[in-house]
Amino acid sequence: MYPGHWSKVFPNKPAVVHASTGESVTYQQLDDRSNQLAQLMWYQGLRKGDHISIFMENNLAFFEVVWAALRSGLYLSTVNQYLTEDEAAYIVDNSDSQVLVSSNQLSAVAAKLPARCPAVKRWFMVDGAVEGYEDYSESISVHPAKNLDEEPAGTFMLYSSGTTGRPKGILKPLPSSLISDDSGVLGGLQKSLWGFDQNTVYLSPAPLYHSAPVGFCTGVQALGGTVIMLPKFNELQALQAIQDHQVTHSQWVPTMFSRMLKIDEAERKVFDLSSLKVAVHAAAPCPREVKQKMLDWWGPIIYEYYAGTEGNGFTHVTPEAWLAKPGTVGQSILGTIHICDEEGNELPNGEPGLVYFELPQLPFSYLNDEGKTKDVQHPEHANWSALGDVGYVDNDGFLYLTDRATFMIISGGVNIYPQEIEDALTMHPKIADIAVFGVPNEEMGEEVKAVVQPAEGIEPSDALAAELMAYVREYVAHYKCPRSIDFEAELPRLPTGKLYKRLLKDRYWGKKNTRIV
Repeated sequence: MYPGHWSKVFPNKPAVVHASTGESVTYQQLDDRSNQLAQLMWYQGLRKGDHISIFMENNLAFFEVVWAALRSGLYLSTVNQYLTEDEAAYIVDNSDSQVLVSSNQLSAVAAKLPARCPAVKRWFMVDGAVEGYEDYSESISVHPAKNLDEEPAGTFMLYSSGTTGRPKGILKPLPSSLISDDSGVLGGLQKSLWGFDQNTVYLSPAPLYHSAPVGFCTGVQALGGTVIMLPKFNELQALQAIQDHQVTHSQWVPTMFSRMLKIDEAERKVFDLSSLKVAVHAAAPCPREVKQKMLDWWGPIIYEYYAGTEGNGFTHVTPEAWLAKPGTVGQSILGTIHICDEEGNELPNGEPGLVYFELPQLPFSYLNDEGKTKDVQHPEHANWSALGDVGYVDNDGFLYLTDRATFMIISGGVNIYPQEIEDALTMHPKIADIAVFGVPNEEMGEEVKAVVQPAEGIEPSDALAAELMAYVREYVAHYKCPRSIDFEAELPRLPTGKLYKRLLKDRYWGKKNTRIV
């Protein structure tokens, strides 16, 4: 379904609520305003298969732009709100977007984009326009709030946030359905796995430009539920929102769990979280101790999945299955898993290697880049693809991730996976964040380095480094332990929870730092 359906069923029901201000957008308002933008874009000459972009913080207007594209047969690229002028302009230009919608809050960067992106025909800004932009509300107001004569379903063309170089546009075929068809393309996964429906109240604590948050929010609205949107993640505000809005479903990343667990237990117990039925997490492997403590706190309502924006595979694990097999990211429900060595040879169960998913055909390509598309394909099977994760499968078909292939440390010919060391240290009370990676060692090739962001109020010192070194030796083998620990005021982690370790690692390898997008 889509807002056009639900606006007739319950026009005054909130489709989205701003958790901080209490402002809301009803299904009737969402349907009307997305229709007006769709009409504007049709008038401008955009047709099925054309591209638009949105460069905006978590804003109530975000959703009407999304639905305008999805009900017009268009590709929509969401641009990371934290990008620089150069980075944002690259995505807008590379995607061949003909329309961009931004916000006044991002005007410092947005104002510089028109000069960089000649293919864009119309520039719109919500909450007050700056030079080079049209006022969004005024521009759509002259167009009727009625459906296009035909509403082919559109889709997202999101960009990877890869570890090096320019991001890649992930191009998938447009759906063959109309947006009004009840095809299950939107919301089907949420409904089948986690019981989302029109009674769902879904907390979205993450940036909307990221694939999982925008996908889940769109799914909730396709099913007639209500999205509770946090402007940005804050552990106390997230708990407050669950209580105040009687949230039933939510999605998280492991760093959010870690931060909530570091709230004083007495303070945590103040919040009534009894309405919460399902908490889903993904985006990065979750340390076992963190997940176990969350299960102890919230009960067996925490589900996990592993997937990429590319849609080349999907694993899922229930809380009960995870408790039986701690550390797993589940069994595959999309694609057959193959674990292979560097030459592409399949490895036996229990042995770690590159994780490939097999589908009847590759479901995506990287925009205008056959080389990068080929790089993720198996050397002999074009319908097997890997996104750079290393892991193994047990005899029951459960997948366990060990790390990213790019961050595996080879010291004296021995493979060391940083994730294991990070997991051992992450819940130490004096650590706010941690990154482990390999640095040059003349004798061993590489040695293990840890970079720590101390917890609030904790000063870095040699004594603290020694304390952490002694602590980690209790949990991992001696040869895996960091040879040294450095301290940083803050690690380069985006609000999505993704740690850009390459920025740290390059300093130690004498490489010029390149901002990662």
